[in-house]
Amino acid sequence: MENMDMRGSDPRFRVGQIVPSSNVTMETEVPAMLRAREAVLPERFTFHSSRMRMKKVSREELAAMDGESDRCALELSDAAVDVLGYACLVATMSMGHGYHRQSEQRLHQRTVDNGHAAPVVTSAGALVDGIKALGAKRVSIVAPYMKPLAEMVVDYIEHEDIAVQDCLALEIPDNLEVGAQDPMRLLERYKRLDTRNIDALVLSACVQMPSLPAIQRVQDELGVPVISAAVCTTWRMLSVLGLPTRVPDAGALLSGEY
Repeated sequence: MENMDMRGSDPRFRVGQIVPSSNVTMETEVPAMLRAREAVLPERFTFHSSRMRMKKVSREELAAMDGESDRCALELSDAAVDVLGYACLVATMSMGHGYHRQSEQRLHQRTVDNGHAAPVVTSAGALVDGIKALGAKRVSIVAPYMKPLAEMVVDYIEHEDIAVQDCLALEIPDNLEVGAQDPMRLLERYKRLDTRNIDALVLSACVQMPSLPAIQRVQDELGVPVISAAVCTTWRMLSVLGLPTRVPDAGALLSGEY
């Protein structure tokens, strides 16, 4: 990585995040996981964000917001980040099946053209990749979205050859309200899902809805891998950086085995 070369053997990495302007959770949970990792592994991380305007989680605002992602990639590339995360799962999925691949390629090319090439991870692509890394064929999910958007997320995931057994849509349209949810309420909310015979549970299919404090507890209760969009994004960032994918108490995907 460029910053590793500049600093010799000092294992420091700059993590760039493209976030909706109303998102307050991605810049909380991803750093929390990587700070926890710093307690057991030598690598150190700094965090750098660029924002896209979005207040209401609607198709219209999501499409307009996605159009700002190229600017954000350029801004973060100016800081020579080592990896870049696009932190809006539903915005990516609302653009059509498989759009995460197009988005990742396009935004990566912006960093290449700017002279500071960096891999790009979308939370949408990371969720798909994380489920597949676990070998999971059937999942249930919790999502904060209104039902039409939640159904679109289910359709996107199923188009990637992953069966969605059940989806709990919390129907919260305001993105700040999504970010204000108590993650510990998920300890009861997930029980409203059909979890029979699933291979994994997606406790939050949204990087804005907090879930990190509940991930390990629900996994211990349920007995199957429990993940979130933020967990998968962190796992994928570590993977593309070539680092061990180990974070304490963050569920099976970040156990270091995948």
